[in-house]
Amino acid sequence: MGAIDVWCNPFTPEGIKHLFLDNEEVYFMMGVQWGRKANMKGFTADEFVAKMDRLGVEKVCVPALKQAFYRKNKMGADFDYADIAKLVKQYPDRIVGLAGINPFERMEGVRKLEHAVKEYGFKGAHVHPFGFGLPINAAEWFPFYAKCAELDIPVVFQVGHSAEFMPSACGKPILLDDIALYFPELKLIGGHCGWPWVEELIAMAWKHPNVYIAASGHAPKYWDKKLVHFLNSRGKGKVLWGTDYPLILHEESLSQIESLNLKPEHKQSLLHDAAAAVFKFESAPKKKSAGKEKK
Repeated sequence: MGAIDVWCNPFTPEGIKHLFLDNEEVYFMMGVQWGRKANMKGFTADEFVAKMDRLGVEKVCVPALKQAFYRKNKMGADFDYADIAKLVKQYPDRIVGLAGINPFERMEGVRKLEHAVKEYGFKGAHVHPFGFGLPINAAEWFPFYAKCAELDIPVVFQVGHSAEFMPSACGKPILLDDIALYFPELKLIGGHCGWPWVEELIAMAWKHPNVYIAASGHAPKYWDKKLVHFLNSRGKGKVLWGTDYPLILHEESLSQIESLNLKPEHKQSLLHDAAAAVFKFESAPKKKSAGKEKK
């Protein structure tokens, strides 16, 4: 059973162009500030899955990201569900669709989300709250959360600060408290380690059975020591692996995890088992040996 990445951005040439090359705030932060321009390269689904095979990555969750520019009051990234569905259709056992949420679409957006799950086979929802200027516990999000609870799909949040020029307080991890209390049946995944409020996110994951942590958006070598201790001890089953690809490449993340000296069962939980349980994934079918005779 290979690794499961719970946050891998659209990797096609069109996806990379839309999210990074044409998005000046993301490009400035990732490309200029962090020096990751070389990562902004697109791949076809065939090419990307071949890379996954080489690296031992079983599945990637790809959000149809809905990200607004806060200062410009317009959308920055606005992926069409149908475009992500085309990727899912090519490799339904390997590529998982997540329905990004625009809270200002209101009930029309709720219906679109339901269609993405029932017709396109998406397995979760995705919230990037900062550019909308709405904290994740604001009323505008709750119809979407209610639909996700009804559909029994998890919600992946970006929590912690916003690297772009957006109000970071919208994603404080402590705000998951209100959502978890109101929707105890809804699985909530706080992404990007909750940094710089890592302990808040750990507290929410430890308190609530339905709250989890996605260690995405930060290279493992930079993970907070408290997070590493949590996932290697009482947090087994509560921390999921993510990259925020192409910000962090799969090969560098996996190699850095090897240097964390995790207990084998906790490493297995991080890379595969926790995500498989939260998303109710079945393992990808094994390839038949080329020379194996049929009985």
